[in-house]
Amino acid sequence: MEKYKLLPYGISNYAQIKREGLFMVDKTKYLALMEKAGNFLLLIRPRRFGKSLFLSMMESYYDIESKDSFDHLFGDTYAGSHPTPEHNEYQVLRLDFSKPGGTKDALEENVNGYLDLLYGDFVTRYAKYYPDNYVEEYKQQKSTSDRVNYVHQKFETYNIKSYLIIDEYDNFTNNVLNQHGEAVYHAMTHAEGFYRDLFKKFKGSFTRILMMGVSPVTMDDVTSGYNIATALTLEKQFNEMLGFSEEEVRNIIRYYNEAGAFSLDEDETLKAMRPWYDGYCFSEYANVEGHHVFNTDMVLYYLKSFLLNGEGPDDMIDPNTKTDYAKLDRVVRLDKIEGDRKGVLLEIAQNGYTYGRVKRSFPANQLTDPNMFKSLLFYYGMVTIQGMRGAQCILGMPNNNVREQYFNYLLVEYNKIHTIDLSRLTESFDDAALDGKWQPMMEHICCQYHDTTSVRSLIEGERNLQGFMNALLTLNPYYITCPEVELNHGYCDFFLMPDLSRYPDIRHSYIIELKYLPMTATDAEAEKQWNEAEEQIRGYAKGKVVQQMTQNTELHLVIAQIKGYDLLKLGKVE
Repeated sequence: MEKYKLLPYGISNYAQIKREGLFMVDKTKYLALMEKAGNFLLLIRPRRFGKSLFLSMMESYYDIESKDSFDHLFGDTYAGSHPTPEHNEYQVLRLDFSKPGGTKDALEENVNGYLDLLYGDFVTRYAKYYPDNYVEEYKQQKSTSDRVNYVHQKFETYNIKSYLIIDEYDNFTNNVLNQHGEAVYHAMTHAEGFYRDLFKKFKGSFTRILMMGVSPVTMDDVTSGYNIATALTLEKQFNEMLGFSEEEVRNIIRYYNEAGAFSLDEDETLKAMRPWYDGYCFSEYANVEGHHVFNTDMVLYYLKSFLLNGEGPDDMIDPNTKTDYAKLDRVVRLDKIEGDRKGVLLEIAQNGYTYGRVKRSFPANQLTDPNMFKSLLFYYGMVTIQGMRGAQCILGMPNNNVREQYFNYLLVEYNKIHTIDLSRLTESFDDAALDGKWQPMMEHICCQYHDTTSVRSLIEGERNLQGFMNALLTLNPYYITCPEVELNHGYCDFFLMPDLSRYPDIRHSYIIELKYLPMTATDAEAEKQWNEAEEQIRGYAKGKVVQQMTQNTELHLVIAQIKGYDLLKLGKVE
């Protein structure tokens, strides 16, 4: 086997990757684009999309002290053969605001301690560009604010080209908002708040500034302190700057195939990864084919399993991201899911999408507005742009990874009403996938629906039924649950597509049609609805795409008819 580069899974230090000879997807072509975009830039992306590594790469590219290492760090990259005049021209200060934290009373002190540490390192690193007494005078300043102002004043005095790079600029404030409430957050980011004052100091002091985070909320709240940033988040030319395009994923697979590390079919591997890691688009031209991106860390997690074990991972979702989901859940909920915001989550869970405009910025006190809440879900990667409907975006769940988060939320909400027995359900999944015994699975789900909604419905009627069924069917590990999928010019309620790449012994697949009747419906209305459902589901099964999606498994056509919260009729259509 030939020697090959290892994947940099979990490593966000660009210089380390180059030093250790790890595999690197080249994103350096975006450096020239960013320079043209402006001197003060803001980019928002969800977690686990490679923000920290990209900023580390920028630090190496622009740092004047890394000039002698340019060929080593960038010689084999696009920027190495197409360098911009700006490379290695700056004194670079890189801050990461996920580092400070603490109790309510220690917030300002901890931020100041972090700034003292990073500014102190900065002063030492670039001392040779200043008079001999530079470091000593810096240390003599009486406060953090004075020390920061001293460094900034020297930029102007000595005509220094300086670059401020801020990673996770909003992490600290998002945690404060969640843990300590809006009052503490407001005191930090408004009027004479210390965080707002800090951004005032940044403004006008650095030649260039780039900030990255996961939400524009903090930037909106400190906007009068820092209101000069150009937002790149929704600009189409930066859509694929973070994350991996399909071609980049293919190139990774191709590299390891050619190196003899594994032998994977490109198309089949992409087919296995796409439902779980792909589907993100951050610009309103999402309906143009080929402009979606994969989650960076998830792709590396999946392929690393083949390098180590010769096969894919048992769990398609990286366990290391569970803490990220917990953080996301706390921020999205803000400890209070009220009214329309709960309705938004239920709408997306049931339909798979919602309509709305992505707001480029909004303050924290507007997060209870359902339209702003939709934008927050977009920035956190919980919905993505899937197309346009007139002037509004179609905001849909990008993949199964996100879908599971929604339905985990729904299950928590349902369990608050009535405890759902999942052990019998898990056993029934085996019978349905391996033996074609679908009745126990469907009967148990319908029973759980009855027991839950007969106590108190989360939301009335068919919408509740769809969401409940979706939540429980998504727990089935054997299938990729596809709600509202188009089959033969119609939309079935659920298609259970066998995940044969993980479970090759699956023998059965399913199209499930749900029919809801109000409690007042007559027997004649029920019979008419059932006959229509039979005709519909037979029509779905005739589509050519169904044969491809079932992948030579036996297809079962199942109808469940619910009246109120009772199962009225359950049957298979031949």
